[in-house]
Amino acid sequence: MRIIKVTVTPIAIPDVPLANLKGVHQSVFLRSVIELETDTGLVGLGETYGARRTLEGLQKVAAALEGLDPYDLHDLRRRIETALPDGGGINAPTALTDHKLVDVVYSAYEIPCLDLRGKEVGRPLHDLLGGAVRKTIPFGGYLFYKFAKQDLSFGPDIMGEVMTPDVLVEQARTFHAEYGFQSWKLKGGVLEPELEIETMLKLREAFPGHGLRIDPMGAWTVPTALKVVRRLEGVLEYLEDPCKGMEGMAELSAQIDMPLATNLVVVEFEQVIEAARKDAVQIILSDHHYWRGATGAIHLGEICRAAGMGVSMHSNSHLGISLAAMCHVAAATPNLTYACDTHYPWTTKEIVKGGRPVFRDGAVQVPEGPGLGVELDREALAELHALYNQAMVADRNDTDEMLKYRPDFVRKVPRW
Repeated sequence: MRIIKVTVTPIAIPDVPLANLKGVHQSVFLRSVIELETDTGLVGLGETYGARRTLEGLQKVAAALEGLDPYDLHDLRRRIETALPDGGGINAPTALTDHKLVDVVYSAYEIPCLDLRGKEVGRPLHDLLGGAVRKTIPFGGYLFYKFAKQDLSFGPDIMGEVMTPDVLVEQARTFHAEYGFQSWKLKGGVLEPELEIETMLKLREAFPGHGLRIDPMGAWTVPTALKVVRRLEGVLEYLEDPCKGMEGMAELSAQIDMPLATNLVVVEFEQVIEAARKDAVQIILSDHHYWRGATGAIHLGEICRAAGMGVSMHSNSHLGISLAAMCHVAAATPNLTYACDTHYPWTTKEIVKGGRPVFRDGAVQVPEGPGLGVELDREALAELHALYNQAMVADRNDTDEMLKYRPDFVRKVPRW
């Protein structure tokens, strides 16, 4: 089996103004859908980021993959590194961390290679990753403060304005009724720490048996984070990226017992070693989109187990191909000790046949078909590709978007 054709289709999906430390989501979020066609007639599917540098990297590598054996992942890596000699950081200037272009592009192409292999042998992708230790994958409800959407040109709003603790709790109640989530993550760093503390305490009151987390994205100084920890001791299962940088996280960690998690200060394997030596974090968030694919994410889990660290799973705005890949990786990661993040409830669109997957009690069943176990809905893909051309958004910039809602906004990290 050899690859004979690579198709990369950029798409745009209606988004809503979800707030975070660096700004607010734009009117659409961007994804790239990948198809690897082989000389046997099989087609492997993948989904990844759609911003400019990722898309350019995917397109530059596409021609170099002709003739690739999908079983030879070392050759895949070599071809990508040769095609992208300047494979450094890809993220927009407003991002708080960065990922290597070669890692993101490798990750994007590894998934459809694994999909092809699963389809050829008739086995689900998790079998290729060592086997499933679980078939039901728990996800946490991802809660956001948000503005009411101003421009409805590309899609409707969801839930209107959410800028107080009480309304945020109502957001959680709505998601719980629809998806049954058993744990919750709040994107913090938006309101003053006292209001975000109040929000978490009210969530605890509303959902007494559920796991709670907050991610302020490095918004707090160490003294501020210490005050928050003291107020939320016994309330949070972990605190994600409260302070900026490895040193700030290590300084805080030395003074508290609450576990710290990250997807900002540890994004490369070498950084796991540094974090372990400094005891800067106790939980690392996996993500097959940049942790060198599904195989890299499984490898990360093994490293974390050796280092005595826990594992959770990071999310960005995504659709069903990515969700399927997340489920397979989660199924094959034995020490995935926390529910996975997912932005999925914040979009109404889908590109896999059969429509949106069903969440029961906040969990999704791992697809059991061969490979990823999902098929591409070409009509939906064409619709979202047309929206990409219409929206004319090529990059993500939460800070510029925020100026539409708060003209005096100044990006500042840390903020409090």
